[in-house]
Amino acid sequence: MSVDPTQRRAVRHAQPAAVPARQARRKPPITVDRITDAALEIVATEGYDALTMRSVAGALGTGPASLYAHVVNKADLDELLIGRLCAGLVLPEPDPAAWREQILGVCAQIRDQYLRYPGISRAALAMGPTDLEIVRVSEGMLAILLAGGVAPQAAAWAIDALLLYVAAYCLEASIVRQRSAQEDAVVVHDREEVLRRFAALPAATFPHTTRHAAELTAGEGHDRFDFTLALMVDGLVHR
Repeated sequence: MSVDPTQRRAVRHAQPAAVPARQARRKPPITVDRITDAALEIVATEGYDALTMRSVAGALGTGPASLYAHVVNKADLDELLIGRLCAGLVLPEPDPAAWREQILGVCAQIRDQYLRYPGISRAALAMGPTDLEIVRVSEGMLAILLAGGVAPQAAAWAIDALLLYVAAYCLEASIVRQRSAQEDAVVVHDREEVLRRFAALPAATFPHTTRHAAELTAGEGHDRFDFTLALMVDGLVHR
């Protein structure tokens, strides 16, 4: 008899059963934690595109069928991965006087976690989370915004927008890094080269691009990330 996916997820939050001494001497059993560990290792070394139920099973020395006793499907595995990353986030006690800095800090933590695992932020897109760690982060972000006086509906939608931007930013970064590693890559990432190409454009056709080429290509590190998030949060202040 198949197990309802909801029940299967609920089992993860229950206390683990004791392992008999005889079983403990055998090959380590397949568990949700081991599946998650193996999946993260694959993403860290090969990128998110290499992650499949079969590749995880191979890393654990078993067949895909063994995984389905613990994980419903690939989407469920994605939720486990994001939940594991969320478990590493430190959520501050909401401070009405510092809520803006706090929400930006949480987003920066999420960004740094995603960037450790190339392409993993794709797993966070279009997700209806049930993992408690993911909900913990959403709860913490909501508490920060409410403490800052943001209306509940605006706060709820703002969290969605912030998380969506963080995921997209990190996904783009992983794509750029992946393309840069390809020997036949033709995408230009060098700022000086982009400036040279903009300067070569006909000014009559592209007057603003040629005039503001420096501004269009400016930014180091996470400058653009910080600018965009600040813009979004400042919008909440004005509301």
